Amino acid sequence: MNTLILAFILLFWLILAYKFYGGHLEKRLIKPNDSRPTPCMELHDGIDYSPARTPLLFGHHFSSIAGAGPIVGPLIGVLYFGWLGAILWVALGSVFLGAVHDYTSLMASVRNKGRSIADISEKYLGYRSKVIFSVFLWLALLLVVAVFAIVASQTLVKQPEIVIPTFGLIFIAMLFGWLVYRKGVSVFAGTVISLIFLFFLIYLGEQIPIKTPETILGMSNVTFWFFILLIYSLFASSLPVWFLLQPRDYISTWILFLGLGLGYLGLIFAHPKVNAPAFVSFTTPQGPFWPMLFVLIACGAISGFHSLVAGGTTSKQLPKESNGKLIGYGAMLTEAGLAGLVILIASGALMWDPSGIKTRFGFQYLMKAVEQGGGGGPIVAFATGFGRFVSSIPGLTFNIGLFFGMIMLNAFVLTTLDTSTRLTRFIISELLGKKITIFNNRWISSAIVIIFAGFLGVTEGYKAIWPVFGASNQLVAALALVVVSAYFVGVKKPKKYTIYPAYFMLLTTIAALCYQGYNFFIRESYLLGLISSALVLLAIFIVYDARKILFT
Repeated sequence: MNTLILAFILLFWLILAYKFYGGHLEKRLIKPNDSRPTPCMELHDGIDYSPARTPLLFGHHFSSIAGAGPIVGPLIGVLYFGWLGAILWVALGSVFLGAVHDYTSLMASVRNKGRSIADISEKYLGYRSKVIFSVFLWLALLLVVAVFAIVASQTLVKQPEIVIPTFGLIFIAMLFGWLVYRKGVSVFAGTVISLIFLFFLIYLGEQIPIKTPETILGMSNVTFWFFILLIYSLFASSLPVWFLLQPRDYISTWILFLGLGLGYLGLIFAHPKVNAPAFVSFTTPQGPFWPMLFVLIACGAISGFHSLVAGGTTSKQLPKESNGKLIGYGAMLTEAGLAGLVILIASGALMWDPSGIKTRFGFQYLMKAVEQGGGGGPIVAFATGFGRFVSSIPGLTFNIGLFFGMIMLNAFVLTTLDTSTRLTRFIISELLGKKITIFNNRWISSAIVIIFAGFLGVTEGYKAIWPVFGASNQLVAALALVVVSAYFVGVKKPKKYTIYPAYFMLLTTIAALCYQGYNFFIRESYLLGLISSALVLLAIFIVYDARKILFT
């Protein structure tokens, strides 16, 4: 099988799905009405509720939901289960589960004044569900902030060439926001100006890499960058969205789209044969094919984090309801296109070598961390395979592809980082702000997030609980689909489009958590075992509160 044929089939399928199934959902289920004011129009405050132009909002939403998930997950899926199951789950899961989850979560929030999915659950499932769901989401997002800040910090140390463009982009974004929203400059002109500055910074970064000493101010260089990124997140989550969040994510999306374009163009030139097996095994060190494949490959098919972005920041910026399909359904399918490219990189650009012997482009070797005798882990594997595809384009080299792959990944991570901080602040305000007004202060709520995330990062406490994040993220998707189904029942719309995906994700995540929990207890990892058990109990509580929706 040739990778080019697989790429064509996948992209053609995603385009058809957007037009027909996405269009069907829009007409049958959502029925957008542009005469109805959206939350950003009705509750405009210039801080969080602020209308965004369509390209900027798509950029914010896509770059926020993408993160490292659609890169790391598919690589692991191919490694343990083969390329066929991975690409089928991405193709089918994204269309019938993931994009449905994202689109309906977005529109349910828009129809409820921009409230989060957890806050909406109170109206349809009761106060207990809201509290349980909110606390769980807050903890999960706190983990995301800590881990993504650490990952970005490690990238800045390992690839000092990206330091200048990474931080320079912040100032370019603020310039773009000021020009477009305050000086009336067109989006096109603002984009051209910003991209010129950005590519200059990329060139400058390559010429002047910022190499940090191993110790800075008594802390490691990774810890130093970690705190710098947390300080950035504090401001990014508190400043008006039009000033930093919208433009930064929009400009980052140009990096991501350029990366996608280069990856697929390189695939056209290289068009290697698939050298990885279509199927590896039903039972692997990661667990059985079901449920673990569907948990490991999360963001490329369906991810609960997307509902938090949709109902947290995006719904507060959507200027009219008819844009919902493009932003919610379209961005998820775009992410599936990215996940598909990663699968083709793993199975075509890199060499399948189960022995794991040190070879420059060996898949198994690259997937192992350096401490385990490998080449650097999934991030290095992606950048290496991406570089191989890009090097097949006339005039471009492997090192250019490798460098751009790292910039692309860092752009994903940082946009998810600042959005997650803002989302965590929203949850604090929704849960506690009505009774304790100080939590409505965006700076105080954001500072609370930063302090706890900083503690998780510095103490490396995130390492103790990160292994259950994949299953917990998919559990959020299942619970979000339950809440959205309850919303559709409440407004007398058919629930079948969301309830059947909810059934599948509930069964899959509970099975995954039970499997993981059992193995954690066997290995005497009692903390992880208890967390897995607690997550199962969380699901049971929500299911009980939603029993009339689920079983009638």
